[in-house]
Amino acid sequence: MADTETAPDDVPARLAAVAAQVARSARDVGRDPGSVSLVAVSKTHAAAVVAPALEAGHRAFGENRVQETKGKWLELRERFPGVELHLIGPLQSNKAREAVELFDVIETVDRPKIAEALAAEIARAGRAVKLFVEVNTGAEPQKAGVLPGDADAFLKHCRDALGLDVAGLMCIPPADEQASPHFALLAKIAAANGVPGLSMGMSSDFELGIQLGATHVRVGTAIFGARPPLR
Repeated sequence: MADTETAPDDVPARLAAVAAQVARSARDVGRDPGSVSLVAVSKTHAAAVVAPALEAGHRAFGENRVQETKGKWLELRERFPGVELHLIGPLQSNKAREAVELFDVIETVDRPKIAEALAAEIARAGRAVKLFVEVNTGAEPQKAGVLPGDADAFLKHCRDALGLDVAGLMCIPPADEQASPHFALLAKIAAANGVPGLSMGMSSDFELGIQLGATHVRVGTAIFGARPPLR
């Protein structure tokens, strides 16, 4: 894992290596490589660092904040059509309108207030934004996400009361625990509720995520290097 941000010239080769590993991991467990989407996590990286990945043909990217995304992606999207932006960071209800305008996939639906705000904004904007419910599989108090025991009821609320089409589930396992039980739990909840998508696995464990059914893996450091320090 890199200690510093990757030089822009190195991004295409690193991206190609990760994409090849994603494909190998899928084939190793008898899956079609096309069934796994690689989301390149570009949060905090400058447009100049991200552009080489776009020039190499990649189109799915993950961002953490509404304001950063607005500043970075307006010009990039003009230059590179067909980009799919994923919100992978926490969302405040007062940012729901901007999030629906900016993002194609929102992976961090984690409480009724957010679900309700998104439902209203999706209806207003008429945009088919894909929604993933974030599940706090480790029940960590400092982390966002629906608790596993509450996931069934929350999904029912999103679907039946709000009319939302939930495309998937997402989790971030505790840093000090093995990821596999958390990925298996997420897959179990998804299967029980007929949810097709599973966003699980990052730079250090995306192969394991793919083995356990991930349809989306979120990889940043292996492609772009360490995130630059916040200013």
